[in-house]
Amino acid sequence: MKFYLFGFFLLGATSVISQPKLVTQAIVTTITNVIAPEEEDAQNNAGAGGRMNFANMMDGETKSTTWLKNDMVKTLLKSDVIKSTVYRNNATKLTTTLLEIMGTKQAFYISDSEQTELRKKADSVMQSRRNTDSVSAVPTPRSEPLTEIADAGETKKIAGYNCKKAYLITTRLLGLKDSVTVWYSPEIKLQNISSTGGLSAFGNMGSVSGLEKFEGFVMRYEMSMRRNRRMEVEVTKIETGKEVADKEFEIPKDIEIKPMREMQRMFGGAGMPRN
Repeated sequence: MKFYLFGFFLLGATSVISQPKLVTQAIVTTITNVIAPEEEDAQNNAGAGGRMNFANMMDGETKSTTWLKNDMVKTLLKSDVIKSTVYRNNATKLTTTLLEIMGTKQAFYISDSEQTELRKKADSVMQSRRNTDSVSAVPTPRSEPLTEIADAGETKKIAGYNCKKAYLITTRLLGLKDSVTVWYSPEIKLQNISSTGGLSAFGNMGSVSGLEKFEGFVMRYEMSMRRNRRMEVEVTKIETGKEVADKEFEIPKDIEIKPMREMQRMFGGAGMPRN
């Protein structure tokens, strides 16, 4: 009887130990690299008359820093052409984005419900195009993408944390599948954040769906993008021992903050940059 009780206690203790440590305050540094096709790089290097292609502004390597304190999240990204600061209040479900592109400053806000509607509209447009392109042109009922996680059986350390490799497989309209390679750490979980870097500079409008399903924190992911691009995102440092000051989440008052629909017009109606 004592043996069984000891075994039960040990199993319970192991279960508790294996749970990720929940972190409510942290500073995370992340590197994002958007890789363009070689032939396109060659054309760009040949010169384009000094003009910037807006669709390519995320190409290359960018560094971002994310501050977390309870319900508040702030992400700052800087590159040669863009500076972006995103404030996320998980208590009010509101995201505010400040953008500075080639000296021009803009600021936008959006609620979770509005963001959900924008995603639905984008899905509907994609479905309409696919139905039009198909031979039968028979409308396909809309359904939420199905995501599943497949363990790859590999491990390595990233930024000092033990990580596991997995594939995030998403089944979309008409049965089309795509896969994201993910490295996540089961040792740590950040409150209200499943990943950093990537397209978070645009208020997570282009964030990867399904990363929140990992039991831990996503330290690296690799994925294909539109226009034959590839994105690699990796956390380089996580600081959890510092007190994050409240002033980090104070939104500047010297700029007019507009609804997200203004950003939609700026990006050609999509609400996010077309990559």
